[in-house]
Amino acid sequence: MFRQRNNLTDGKRFTLESIHLNRSVVVDVYGLSFLTKSEKLSLLCINDGQDLEKIPFASLLEKELQAGKIHSVLCVGIHAGTDRKMEYGVAGVPDYLQRGAKAEAYGRFITMELMPWIQQLSNDYPFHETAFAGFSLGGLMALDLVWKQPHLFSCAGVFSGALWWRSKALDDGYEESRDRIMHAEIRKRAYREGQRFFFQAGALDETSDRNGNGIIDSIDDTLDILRELENIGYCKGAELQYLELPNGRHDVATWGRAFPEFLRFAFPL
Repeated sequence: MFRQRNNLTDGKRFTLESIHLNRSVVVDVYGLSFLTKSEKLSLLCINDGQDLEKIPFASLLEKELQAGKIHSVLCVGIHAGTDRKMEYGVAGVPDYLQRGAKAEAYGRFITMELMPWIQQLSNDYPFHETAFAGFSLGGLMALDLVWKQPHLFSCAGVFSGALWWRSKALDDGYEESRDRIMHAEIRKRAYREGQRFFFQAGALDETSDRNGNGIIDSIDDTLDILRELENIGYCKGAELQYLELPNGRHDVATWGRAFPEFLRFAFPL
């Protein structure tokens, strides 16, 4: 169906016209050549796909494949639009500033437009695993999509996720146990066998410590998400993995360093 390439992970760019987002969406696809082979193949969709070239993602993926650390993965990097803070978030639950108001529409784009397009592109290839990953606010969106679409996605990769996303401002009666939106969403649903979650945070992600416990918020919020998942039955190791980088910052360079660990967790041989 597709021509063989010298580098299996070379990217190819496509533009999709989305009805649900009312805009053009650019996607970069890595690993098209795997579709010519009869082997175990998985799918990975990634928010903020415009940042993948900065990693650089193609060479990172190629290195992991050549080293025999992961099985073959078709990767789709979805470029963010100019309205990123409205399209990314938790579907149906905007934050206290009404950011994320278009997250439901973004979810419909993924489930009703992007995934059928991928099925057509791959000629309905039977993917072994289907994962979704993202960085910062894109990581929150990836987690929400995996959590709410278990029939489509089996694994989430959340890098410096915006898990602080809250329904009340800090000076407006905010309560940590109640007002973090994604934590509350997890408490609404039960354990689902077959789903796995990878989280990364960096000790230099930020300096904020809203509860004064000596742990920066990005790490605190991530550890609390892990506890919420454990409380409903997910197990550390096989189903939950956490990577904390002592010198990790809230930037693409850090996420690039962490990404191989996620790939090995999501797509082991």
